Amino acid sequence: MKKAIKRTFRVSKYVIYRETLVDYKEHFWSFLGAFFGIGIIAFIQSHSVSATENIFLIGSFGASSVLIYGAIQSPLAQPRNLVGGHVISALVGVTVYKIVPDIIWLSAPLAVAFSIVLMQYTKTLHPPGGATALIAVSSTGKIPELGFWYVLSPVLSGCIILLLMALFFNNITSNRSYPAHSRFKKLLKKKHAHPHKLKK
Repeated sequence: MKKAIKRTFRVSKYVIYRETLVDYKEHFWSFLGAFFGIGIIAFIQSHSVSATENIFLIGSFGASSVLIYGAIQSPLAQPRNLVGGHVISALVGVTVYKIVPDIIWLSAPLAVAFSIVLMQYTKTLHPPGGATALIAVSSTGKIPELGFWYVLSPVLSGCIILLLMALFFNNITSNRSYPAHSRFKKLLKKKHAHPHKLKK
């Protein structure tokens, strides 16, 4: 019994230690990715959209940034999940809004619930997608007027910007690789190994 308790304590201590390690380089690249990803979207909004209409920079992009820049190995942060999750959820949100536009107590839960199930079904589960669906049914002003254009812009266009920044900043060093799929990891290993061969 004592051995089991000691072993559990040792394992717990190791896990806590690993989880609380501060990797300044990792944080630096996460910061840069999020800064430029959100920054570009915000820049486009500030130069093409009225200051009173927050339609290009939607809140769910902030949550996506946490995943694709800060938890790049997570299955929920992969490109298929990022793009597919947002686009499917946006389609669901707009569709639900068109069917039940003025009953928020019904449209909001329907949009979120259906988006979760469809993301699960298509293997594109991305938690911020739920917020994308909710924004479609609960926003006022310009977003409801966009209709299905909401799916293309801001949702799809914003996802592509975030993804491009993730592909750049998450692969800039040999310690980071994104997407997490083994095929991409092999390509990245070759890419990082090639300059070393040339130096020799």
